Amino acid sequence: MRAIGVDPVADTQQCFRTLVAAMSRPGTVHETPTSPADHAVLATLVDHEVSCYTTDETIKTALANEGRLTEASMTAADIVHATTPTDGAVETLRSGSLTEPSEGATIVYRVTELIPESANSSATTLSLSGPGIKDTQTLAVEGLPASEATSISRAQSEYPQGVDVIVATETALAALPRSVELEVQ
Repeated sequence: MRAIGVDPVADTQQCFRTLVAAMSRPGTVHETPTSPADHAVLATLVDHEVSCYTTDETIKTALANEGRLTEASMTAADIVHATTPTDGAVETLRSGSLTEPSEGATIVYRVTELIPESANSSATTLSLSGPGIKDTQTLAVEGLPASEATSISRAQSEYPQGVDVIVATETALAALPRSVELEVQ
């Protein structure tokens, strides 16, 4: 993964810890060890046993050169890398089953900015509640249209089934696990 500036041991271990912290505290913003953050996440999560869908040729080549890329269609992949909004296709991703909810997909969105409190009127503001959140957590996401956020909410509406979502900027990420209730404001 050095081809994309990610140390395959130190950086992926730190990124994994960052992902655990983000999933444990949904909607909070966490810095990543390398940039861009979406590449760090993919370098951490994707291996030869985890299928991936991405249109990003840089990450696709890096994963393939390491023997870690098992390509799949968007609807069949374990990990979906969305460099742009999916125009609602997030609702068609694998959502697991009642007996195996962990078979739901994880989608990693590349976004412009993550703002812990809504101070930017052009950003989509999300209100999260559920496990890992005291009362509610607000997160504004620049680069994720409100229509896409609404599709994410629908894709997560049948808990424990659903998709896990990671939104990543150049240097940070936040998680929206399937266990949270997501309201688009």
